[in-house]
Order: sequence, then C-alpha cells, then structure tokens
Amino acid sequence: MQVSVLTGDAVRSKVPVVIVCHFEDENRPSGYAAHADTITGKLVTDLLTAGDFKGKMNETLLAYSRTDDGARRILLIGLGKRSEFTLDRYRGTFSTAARYLRDRRITTIAFQAETPVHDFTVSEAVAAAVDGMLLGLYRFTPFKTNDDTTAAMEDCRIFVDSDADLKAIRSAADEARQIADAVAFTRDLVSSPANEMTPVIMASKALELASSSVRVTVLERDEIEQLGMNALIGVAKGSSEPPRFIILEYKGSSKTSPPIVLVGKGVTFDSGGICIKPADKMDQMKDDMAGGAAVMGTIKAAATLSLPINIVGIIPAAENLPGGSAYKPSDVLRSHSGKTIEVINTDAEGRLLLADALSYGHSRYRPQAMIDIATLTGACLVALGEDIIGMLGTHVTVKERLTASAQATGEFLWELPLWDDYNELIKSDIADVKNTGPRFAGTITAALFLKKFTGTTPWVHLDIAGPSWASKDKPYIPKGASGCGVRLLVHCLKNWTDLDE
Repeated sequence: MQVSVLTGDAVRSKVPVVIVCHFEDENRPSGYAAHADTITGKLVTDLLTAGDFKGKMNETLLAYSRTDDGARRILLIGLGKRSEFTLDRYRGTFSTAARYLRDRRITTIAFQAETPVHDFTVSEAVAAAVDGMLLGLYRFTPFKTNDDTTAAMEDCRIFVDSDADLKAIRSAADEARQIADAVAFTRDLVSSPANEMTPVIMASKALELASSSVRVTVLERDEIEQLGMNALIGVAKGSSEPPRFIILEYKGSSKTSPPIVLVGKGVTFDSGGICIKPADKMDQMKDDMAGGAAVMGTIKAAATLSLPINIVGIIPAAENLPGGSAYKPSDVLRSHSGKTIEVINTDAEGRLLLADALSYGHSRYRPQAMIDIATLTGACLVALGEDIIGMLGTHVTVKERLTASAQATGEFLWELPLWDDYNELIKSDIADVKNTGPRFAGTITAALFLKKFTGTTPWVHLDIAGPSWASKDKPYIPKGASGCGVRLLVHCLKNWTDLDE
C-alpha cells in the first residue's frame, strides 16, 4: 500500500472514505471528529445521539457523508475509553479500520493526522496508525492459485493541517512503513512451508539483503566443521538438508565502537529428532526459525533506515530430523567454545545451535552486547502465554532498554530470573553441561545453558515461543507468523547508546 502525506483536510478531499475516531461514551465528538461533524452537517452528532455508534473499542460504522464537496463516506471507529488509550490500542484501531474497508473492496482511504490524547505527539500517533494498518493488512498468499476474495488496499492518504508539520509527519509515516515492510519480510520467511524454507534457502534470502552497508557471509558444512561447531553439526546430521551459518554485518557507523550482535535460532523445521514430537501441530514447527527471521528483518530495517550503529546478525540454520545418522540422547558434542555438551533430549536442539553462535559472536566480534532471540522453550509459552516474550540476561541496562522498547512497540516482554542455583539442574555427570534439565523451570535452565557460551559479553535472551505465531487473528497480527521481535529490536537499536558512555 502506498502511503502519502499531504497538506489539507481529509473530509474535504475526493476520497472514497475517511477514517474518523471517537472515544467511548462521549456524547460530543472531539478533535478531528468534531471538525468532520461540522463539515458533514452534524452527521457524527446525530449518529451518537441516536445511539447508532457508541465508540467502543474497534466498533465500526460506515456512513455516507452529507456533503457533495469531499469524501463520499466516513468510517467511524471507536477508540474505547479515553483513560485506557495507548498507542498500541491505536495500532489495533487502524488495523481494524483498514481490514474492514479492504473487505468491502475499498482501495483508497484517508485520515487526518492528529493525536487523540496529549500524552503522545502527532508524529507518534501517525506512526502507530500506519504501523497498525500495514501490519494488519498483511496476507501470505504465494501458494494461493486463486486469491480474489478481497481487493488489495492500494492507497492511504494522510492529511496534515499545515506545511510546518509536513516534514516530521512524513518522516514518521515513512519510517513506520519501512519497519512494517521488514516485519512483512520476516513473516514471509516464517510462513513459508518447510520445503520452501530450508537452511540453504534461508541463506539465499539473507544474501538478497547484501548491499553497500550490509555484508553477508554464508558458511557451509565444511567451514562450520572447521570452526568446531559440532553442536550445530550434531543437530543437522539427521537431515539430508545441509546446515548453514549465516552472518550479516551491518555497518551503520564509522565509529570503532564494537557492534551489537544479534543471534537468531534458525531451525527451519523441528520434528524433535529422535525424541520426536507428537504429530498434532507438528506442521507449525516450520516457525522454529522465527528468531533467525527476526534477526534478518531487523538488519533489513536497520539498513533501510540507515541506523547509525554497527550490528552483526548471526543465524545458525539447520533442520532437526530423525534420519539414520541423527544425533541421539547420550551423545556428547564438543561445541565451538570447547565446552562439551551431553545430549539428554534431541528436541532441545535450539540451544545447541545458539551455543555455537553465541560463542562465535563473543570470540569473533567482542561486541558491546549480544541479544539472542529464539522460539526456545514450550515452558515459556506455558508460563507467559502467546502474547508475551520471556526475557533473561546478565546486563541490567540492556534489559531496561528492551523493556522500554517493549512498551513503545507493544511487543511486550516479562523478565524471568536467571537464578544461578538452577545450574545444578543442567549439571552433567560425564560432560561440562547437559542440554536439558528436569520438567520444571525449563525456560530458566535453557537460558542458564546459553549463558555458559556468552563469555564476558553483556547478554540478553528473548524467548519468543509464544508470540512468534498467532493461533488466531489479533488486532494487527493476522493468524500465523507475527514477525515478533523486529519492531522491538529496531526501536532498541534506533535509540542505542554505547554501554561504556
């Protein structure tokens, strides 16, 4: 969808429909709704008085305008209670509006740039609105041979009161569009069926991101073995699909400060290996590379936005299948760091890939911080549900920055304790560590396992097992791949300052 920002009045413009917002249980229209009411001969007031529209959260009412000089229709949409307003709810509101109009085959829409409450700037509100519309309109259709059920939304026109605001609001809308494009790219990767998103194909998608500011390196099996990444190799042994180790280096700053390293789990299909998963919902295990996809999407956004920071993305990619040469419970793997790992459960494979990647990131780049993101544990899904990211880590400042970014983007997270006493639960009798502990505290023991491979680097782990995949439609996340993590990480990196400053 094309997004344009113009000076003028949305209701007076020649568009099929204008989106107008109203708070719940307020008898009089306010803000731009009051202006629209005047232009249309008290249309909004009459609808409110008649009780046809109350302004409840995401309530919609499409009405014909009473003026011949301007928009043909007005879509009234509810913002809910004013006291409960957030930018995240605003995203959901505009997503609802855009979907509603698309389903009625309306291809061009408009709205007036405004801030519903004074807690946020007009630019912030416009960015949230664009964000919500683009994220909500997303569909994954490459494998549909006949997809004509709905028309594509082609054009959104945002009107600004004066030229003085034009530049800032245009910049905010454009940034939101570029980040939404990166989220869509990430969703496409995760939505792709496993036969169309193997480690080799995932690496080829990473190579497409190469540019003057992004250097992409892909290591093949022999090179991975030479680096001593036997944990990654072990996971890949059960599949005929070869592993790949993907490195994306974004150079956004001429400063010599160390980069931020992002590490994403790239298991393109996870059957559980020898410890095979139940058949029910195994098809969803194509999303086990959502962390790696999020890293790629973040690098894509960083390059498009020209963020003034150096970032390295590392994605260990493999399939976890129970072939004849598959790794087995009781195997001992010598990792890139030199630490040995006793395999207890082959379905705890993601942490094995991440162990080699984190060790490589620490030793190769000496970064100022590492953040890994992974669909790592079902235990996190049990603990926090489908909507919340689990966060554990060693550096207070990095965790605080991610928490602030979570509030700003609506990609909410919750910190779990990285309690050292639980190291006893993953202590091996025959190796340095075992890859899984008992049933309880699974998210914490998985993070403690990863911590052993981060060296002295400040590190935070994000478990996206819940929010990486939506089991049903959400306000601006259609059912399926969510692209979780991209907006969170981009916001954090956009506002990053060196940890030693």
